[in-house]
Amino acid sequence: MQHGPAVRRRKLGAELRALRSRAGLTSGQAARLVGWHQSKVSRIETGTSSTKPADVRLLLDAYGVDDSQLRELMLALAGSVEGDGREHWWHAYRGVLPPTYRDFISLESQASAMRTLETTVVPGLLQTPAYARAVTRAAVEGLDEDRLDTLVEVRLARQDVLRARPPLEMDAVLDEAVLRREVGGPEVMAQQLERLVEAARLPQVRLQVLPFSAGAHIGVTGPFVIFSFSSTSDLDVVVLDHLTSSLYLERKEDLQAYTEAFNALRAHALSPGDSLDYLAATGDGA
Repeated sequence: MQHGPAVRRRKLGAELRALRSRAGLTSGQAARLVGWHQSKVSRIETGTSSTKPADVRLLLDAYGVDDSQLRELMLALAGSVEGDGREHWWHAYRGVLPPTYRDFISLESQASAMRTLETTVVPGLLQTPAYARAVTRAAVEGLDEDRLDTLVEVRLARQDVLRARPPLEMDAVLDEAVLRREVGGPEVMAQQLERLVEAARLPQVRLQVLPFSAGAHIGVTGPFVIFSFSSTSDLDVVVLDHLTSSLYLERKEDLQAYTEAFNALRAHALSPGDSLDYLAATGDGA
């Protein structure tokens, strides 16, 4: 279990090590191909040192990796500002966003799919501006208006992943408490429920409501997100949010446990169709 920047380095290193092995090279041979000392290759593969995108590019070339999507993902994990632009826009907010949040956005930007359980608030990717503002104001005390505006701006910019080509595939299970908790007042909540109905009709978004009638469930321990990457499952990661930090779980045992938990939650939740009807009815009554 590592904090954001560390998990990204470790995942990058693990994938580079696998690619080197697939190319039939030892770490020493790889180092000679790119003109480095063997220890540098080892430090990169173990995630003990940060890696420049240019160095990753050299290794990918040496290993004969020509899969453009995989190359882009590796470079993004190294902090590249190249590619389609989705992975670098938040660099302009370095002075505002903590490292763990920037790392979360980086993973979100490069993931092909996400599965999320939300127990208290609407997922950030589906929030309206007014709802995002109300949630941010409540979550971070003492914010001045300029900083609040910036954080809401970041929240809304993140939503571009749902409109990208291809878009992020999103599976979300929302506890009924998310829909019943009035955030920002009746008007803000009514608009937010309308937004959820619109989102539930998108082909890349699958929303399911977990009603109170389902009783106690495995999700009562708190919300979580599972990011998946189309190039390789070795980069999949679970993210747990806490008040002052985020935790990243990358072990296969953790991924399996949270995947099974999410599948169980989906089984107990209303179907996507019934959830859409429920959302619409709840919005009409708001």
